Amino acid sequence: MTTLMLASDVTKREVVTLGGEAVARIKDTVFDAAAGRIVGFTLSGRGLLAGPLKRSLPFSAVHAVGPSAVMIPSEEVLEDRDAVVASEGAGQGQVIGAPVVTDQGTGIGTVRDVVIEAGTSGRVVGFEVDADDNLDRRHRRVFVPRGQTLAVSGSAVVVPARAGHFVAEDLPSFEAQVEAFHARADHPAPDMPAPGEGGLA
Repeated sequence: MTTLMLASDVTKREVVTLGGEAVARIKDTVFDAAAGRIVGFTLSGRGLLAGPLKRSLPFSAVHAVGPSAVMIPSEEVLEDRDAVVASEGAGQGQVIGAPVVTDQGTGIGTVRDVVIEAGTSGRVVGFEVDADDNLDRRHRRVFVPRGQTLAVSGSAVVVPARAGHFVAEDLPSFEAQVEAFHARADHPAPDMPAPGEGGLA
């Protein structure tokens, strides 16, 4: 089973070479919304007074995203900041805070964070969502899987209607829900459940 993490948890994580040298700190995560993956990271220097760096880290150069640090082969893989931020499809801050609607037009909440796979894929597997009445009457913070593409229509994130049947209340249980969601990808499923009757009790 793949370990999942929140994109926000990567922020401020050390960038360390395989030789053990800490060279920077993660500042922001840059997404390719259409492809559903991380493009790379903007960086800041290390220390309390360090500011943004002119270099960035393309995700293709990442060796691994671990629980304590982002590992890179060497400092030579860092690129000019604009190479990541201005790359095709890159969008910084376009996903967080966006409304979430199903592909059948039902609003289900607002994106609070993005769930990504640890390791080297950079794949976005779902969202942490502040749920509304259409997903959970208690308006809890829940995790919702995404479809095959991270569709962004205007300022809204679009997920399959059936994603509402695979929500979870915490990240560890969400891993199993993501697997179940993809295992049943080829099977037809009903639309979002009626208010209060979703994947949450």
